[in-house]
Amino acid sequence: MRKPARIFARNQEWAHLERFATASSEHPQLGVVSGRRRQGKTYLVEALAQQTKGLYFGATQAMETESLALFATAIGEHLRAPSPPRFDSWDAAIRFLFSIDGSPGPFVIDEFPYLSAVSPALPSILQREIDQAASAGRQTRLLLCGSVMSVMGGLLAGTAPLRGRATLELVVRPFDYLLAAEFWGAVDPRLAVLLHSVVGGTPAYRRFVNDDSPRSMEDFDDWVLRTALSPASPLFREARYLLQEEMDVRDSALYHSVLAAVASGNSTRGGIANYVGRKATDIGHHLAVLEDSGLLRRQQDVFRSGRSGYQVAEPLVVFYQVVMRPQWGLLESGRAANVWKAARARFFSQVVGPHFEQICREYATAAPVELFGELPGEIGAGVVADHYNRSQIEVGVVVLAPAEPGRRRKILSLGEVKWGEVMGRRHLDRLARARQLLSKDYDTADTILACYSGAGFEEDLGSEVLTVGLEDLYSSAL
Repeated sequence: MRKPARIFARNQEWAHLERFATASSEHPQLGVVSGRRRQGKTYLVEALAQQTKGLYFGATQAMETESLALFATAIGEHLRAPSPPRFDSWDAAIRFLFSIDGSPGPFVIDEFPYLSAVSPALPSILQREIDQAASAGRQTRLLLCGSVMSVMGGLLAGTAPLRGRATLELVVRPFDYLLAAEFWGAVDPRLAVLLHSVVGGTPAYRRFVNDDSPRSMEDFDDWVLRTALSPASPLFREARYLLQEEMDVRDSALYHSVLAAVASGNSTRGGIANYVGRKATDIGHHLAVLEDSGLLRRQQDVFRSGRSGYQVAEPLVVFYQVVMRPQWGLLESGRAANVWKAARARFFSQVVGPHFEQICREYATAAPVELFGELPGEIGAGVVADHYNRSQIEVGVVVLAPAEPGRRRKILSLGEVKWGEVMGRRHLDRLARARQLLSKDYDTADTILACYSGAGFEEDLGSEVLTVGLEDLYSSAL
């Protein structure tokens, strides 16, 4: 089964779907496909239904009666019936669906959260029919797809009705930074980082700007003005819509303030609470909702158990909070050039800098085994307390070996990241001090010190130091 040419990459995801659709089984199969909006899930599942001659039904935001009528129409077309069936409830509709024999492909229900929001009993109805199909030996294949992560993530969790019934749980994620550069045609590594800092790895955003990619570093500022900061571009309001689409929230102002706090560098719960003017206990629910929706991610401090910080997971949201939201009125009135000129410094320090750190951690995650001497067990960031100098050393890329019972954990590498600084001895000395302090609790005998820079390196760092520049980050793609 050949993947359609219109689908860029997604080879692994397509392989999982193909196995689900074609594997022989004597029992019913349930698959759950989820992922944030704009990642291309519908392209995948619709193409799967087409190639396997299965049923595809894309739900819409509608009342139950209308959704049932649309579902009946989709079934009638799939069966090539002279007239569609009529259903007065989802109980009847799902019973009919599971009674269909001989369908060569799976039954795909896309945007399932639209249906379950109006008809909460739907997962329980599906559970009953799957169990009855298993008892009867029917081989029905059902694929549920959706973008509301909090809903899709809960379908198979805890005591949910469908828990234990799925044979496929696929999350369609944004492209990594290497695939994103290839997708946008960014052959200059510096330009690729800047572009990824704005649109991330969401493939639909290229369609939002009508395939308009910055042609060079000199064109990047103009590209920002004619796309992300242009009121005529769909990308202009996308970050504002994301919160509304991902979650059904009432107090959207507080959620936006929480995102603004994190985007501005306030990563701890206390720092976020101070920024928004609330107590830390008052924003726990908001942080949890944003994390469940995929807009926030929590990053554990690898050196301090129980300490973690938050990061905005969607680059476009960071760009919006740092660059656009403070001057929204001016942008809507067409004064984007003035806003961008004033915001460029913030863009590089608060958007590109932290994003470049994340890219470097992704590079370390995907690096060949020989780079750090063995396969890493954990990669993250951490803070080392230097009590003697009354300071703290932030380590942006920490590579740890897998934990072994009864032995001190081995640190494979400690890395510092700078986007706009040429890195030299002062950065290396700070890493060496961190390694010395950590040697009390960790095995640092073979720890590699690494410098990750977007601006280059001084010549006196020494051959034992790992230096990773922009060309190294993109060497496998460009």
